[in-house]
Amino acid sequence: MKRLAGLIAAVGTVAAAAVMAVVTAASPASAAACPSGTTCGSYSVSGLGARKQAVLDHGGDTLDLAIAMLETENMRTDYTYGDGKTYDAANFGIFKQNWGMIRQCTPQYQGYGQNEWNAGAALNSNLSWDVQVLNLCQGHFGTDRFFGGHRNGSTGLANPYTQDITNYKTAIYWIRDQINSNSAYRTDGTRFWVYVQPI
Repeated sequence: MKRLAGLIAAVGTVAAAAVMAVVTAASPASAAACPSGTTCGSYSVSGLGARKQAVLDHGGDTLDLAIAMLETENMRTDYTYGDGKTYDAANFGIFKQNWGMIRQCTPQYQGYGQNEWNAGAALNSNLSWDVQVLNLCQGHFGTDRFFGGHRNGSTGLANPYTQDITNYKTAIYWIRDQINSNSAYRTDGTRFWVYVQPI
């Protein structure tokens, strides 16, 4: 009986620890409801605060932070080159901007074709340029088409109001709102996340 009681106590301790870990992982985002039909939360990432500050120093805002935070865990470019994609679908920079949009919205790249997609690699090593190109594309396409193209390339640019794109945009705005809820989140190591189905 003592062995059984001890086993029950041990299981209870492990279960309590697991619950505590989930709560910790979800805080402080647990205070705000996730976007409908999704899971979300927050956790600390070493060095993330410095990356946030760098983006802000280069002219980015909290919407830009939210885009980068959803696309990459550490807001760096150490993912597979081009994000494993080529031509207009290739992604570059901490925001994972696609070459098809980059070459349309950026004067320096206008006239480039999809075969010259490797030129986008400049965004990987120059954060200031990365932020500038993002802001140029936001201004060039407007909010809805920017999000449409950022999520789903030329198809999204042509039809930016699909449910998938709306869900993506909602996730970005939720992250931005969490950052805006406390000035400390602009420069600390907290990463907010929303699960978005990969495509």
